[in-house]
Amino acid sequence: MKELLKEAMDTLRKKGVDYADARRVRTTTELLVMKNGEMEPGSVTESEGFGIRVLDGGAWGFSSSSDTTPSAVAEVAEQALAIAKASGRVGDSRVILDGQEAVVDVYKNQVSENPFSVPLSEKLNILARSCEGMSKAPEVRFATASMMSFRNDKLFVNTEGSDIEQTIIETGGGIAATAMEGGERQTRSYPASFRGDYATSGFEFTRSLDLPGHAEKTGREAVELLRADECPSRNTTLIIGGTQLALQVHESCGHPIELDRVFGTEASYAGTSFLGVDKLSEFRYGSDIVNIVADATAPGGLGSFGYDDEGVPAQLTDIVREGIFSGYLMSRETAPRIGLRSNGTMRADGWSRIPLVRMTNINLLPGQGTLEDIIADTEDGIFIDSNKSWSIDQQRLNFQFGCEIAWEIKNGRLGRMLKNPVYTGITPEFWGSCDAIAGEDEWHIWGIPSCGKGEPGQTAHVGHGTSPARFRGVEVGVKK
Repeated sequence: MKELLKEAMDTLRKKGVDYADARRVRTTTELLVMKNGEMEPGSVTESEGFGIRVLDGGAWGFSSSSDTTPSAVAEVAEQALAIAKASGRVGDSRVILDGQEAVVDVYKNQVSENPFSVPLSEKLNILARSCEGMSKAPEVRFATASMMSFRNDKLFVNTEGSDIEQTIIETGGGIAATAMEGGERQTRSYPASFRGDYATSGFEFTRSLDLPGHAEKTGREAVELLRADECPSRNTTLIIGGTQLALQVHESCGHPIELDRVFGTEASYAGTSFLGVDKLSEFRYGSDIVNIVADATAPGGLGSFGYDDEGVPAQLTDIVREGIFSGYLMSRETAPRIGLRSNGTMRADGWSRIPLVRMTNINLLPGQGTLEDIIADTEDGIFIDSNKSWSIDQQRLNFQFGCEIAWEIKNGRLGRMLKNPVYTGITPEFWGSCDAIAGEDEWHIWGIPSCGKGEPGQTAHVGHGTSPARFRGVEVGVKK
């Protein structure tokens, strides 16, 4: 297949195209879900095919196929070129790519235990014990345990001479207990909501989550939430746990820094961004202690890889430095528009999609101390964690998040449990109120395998490194 794609690149080069690349992708995905000790329909899916992008006359063309015969490869290349030529007759804008060196490399992420070699019986045993542990209280009506494993084998070649092979394996899982009593319903999750936590790692990461060992506590807290007091509505000090803060970073920091979004590409689907190019290196995004990076090189991060889908090496980029907005996520096409080079953030959801600017690991760097220290230093406030719902406007400014659980803080100690907590804010004001971030011992890159973008829709696997942090003067609860 490599030789066929290289031949296609040679042919396109001889025809005088501006640029072309080809990606062959083979993906294997395993999903296992157990509810109340009974297996839900599981699946192991495989997909293989290739796509070819052609830039000709300053316009893109793309075509793809699952047919990997020589005639199909040649036909797809011709189709991509024809589409590029047709696109060049429409509109006035012309694509200019930055300069990149050709790369020849093989990349594999570190894996100790191949998840696809672990016996199915062993995986099901973990899920069954997790369901059993959550179901000890009769109020728990639904005990759900799941795990997923992914393998992506990619081949990338282009007309500039790049030849890159990558194998990336990812694993993870989670549990959730839903308790019901009368008309009340509450859910508690571990280690994070929406199917848990994931990493570019082998099955050793799924084992490290110890889902059965946390099951009983998860079920117990779901039941306790049934009888907990409603979270009050007031302006207060808010401490946010790591898993909820990861989604906060995702929605209010990750999406608005996508440079294609800034230029309007996402306007018809998920909006634009308040971070216009006039704000780069000038705009105060948060307080002095807020430092955020995009780091596709972080070991184990779900947004880590060797090279993006334009063949650009994974990189670490400052996004917010001491509170000042410092950088975007960029492609070879968008970066030159602001006088920069791509920082390697173009990725596609499989072989049949064009790459888009996507988040990598968007990490809030750790501060000092522990969550316990921050709580002890808080006279009055609320500690909140585990996302339940979210809403944010199209420019990523005004937001509202609902969480599974909260605790009142009085005189530096956690007090009563609170249910149905909600908080709202405006992105730069919210991050400007951050006055404490826990240190490295409590910092973790949370994996989110479900970031949506584009039309047709694409799903990306991204990560967010966070440790618990404190914010002053936050509106908590729903005003009546």
